[in-house]
Amino acid sequence: MSRLSYLGIQCSRPTRRDYVSSIRGLRNFGLSCCVNALLQSISATEELLKLLDRWNPSGNYEERNNVPLLLRKTLHSMQGESPQPAPHCEFLDCLDRNSIPRNVQHDADEVFLLILNLILQKMTDIQLKEEILELYKVKVEGHVVCSECTFDHKVNSYMLSLPLPLQKGQNNLEDCIQTFFRQQELRGEDKCYCERCGEKQRSTQGFKLCSLPQILCIHLKRFRYEGGFTQKLHCKVTFPDTLNFSSILDPDCISDVFKKDDSPYSLYAVVVHSGTAMFGHYTAYIQPPGEQTWYYANDSRVRQVNWDEVQSSFGGQNGGDTAYMLLYRRQKTSEDQGYSG
Repeated sequence: MSRLSYLGIQCSRPTRRDYVSSIRGLRNFGLSCCVNALLQSISATEELLKLLDRWNPSGNYEERNNVPLLLRKTLHSMQGESPQPAPHCEFLDCLDRNSIPRNVQHDADEVFLLILNLILQKMTDIQLKEEILELYKVKVEGHVVCSECTFDHKVNSYMLSLPLPLQKGQNNLEDCIQTFFRQQELRGEDKCYCERCGEKQRSTQGFKLCSLPQILCIHLKRFRYEGGFTQKLHCKVTFPDTLNFSSILDPDCISDVFKKDDSPYSLYAVVVHSGTAMFGHYTAYIQPPGEQTWYYANDSRVRQVNWDEVQSSFGGQNGGDTAYMLLYRRQKTSEDQGYSG
């Protein structure tokens, strides 16, 4: 996916009126609004911080280049009770030294996945690395079925965020999920090689869901490359505060190994992009763990909002706020349909 251009607007020092006791803002250093919005959503993911807190690195390591160590340090500083923005320059510099450069345009979903990969690369505890991976892992079966001989080529894989294509016009999240898992027919130039037939044949391809994680990250793919340019889809995408996969997917989209579970997912963070593909800004709506209140974090400024305002990120107007990433938490914590693997 092409990187996006956006405006990094330097915010002024917050006043007492801007300060919310449970949330600390983050100063915008040039073009850091993308990382700022992601840090706010990660700060609301207490499960990740608990895993990072369990890591006790030993031996020689260089903190200045260690993403999980500096992320942990930054997340704890964001929990401090102060009216001033939380310090996170060290983390920004660390990302810069790990190929996520400062003062450069970035895409939020891309940076989110890069941060997760850097956490896994830099950590030395194999067990903790696997637990962090399982926290976000959506396991799927990829199927390509030959229309001529019905040979089914199956590949098991996983994703750390669920990428959902959008249609121009109005969308809802449930339909987008169904479309992602729906089988598609491949014909003409898109024919696939069939191992049994020994030649390219018409076929159908699609995913079947194997398991869902504790933290479900959804990427609404609002940016597409058309006519030599990256364009943004400002279309409306409605999403619920509670999501239940057992009532969304058809049986043929679910793998035989999937264990049905009616535990709902609750929305707790929305990373928002406003503006166009060439000029825009990232912010975030978050609901901290244990709270029923939503907050809106725009760099160093944080304020309390209601669910109606979160819904304003559905989109539908050019240049307006549009949800770009959604983070849901599964409410049931027992080892069930995929969190334990």
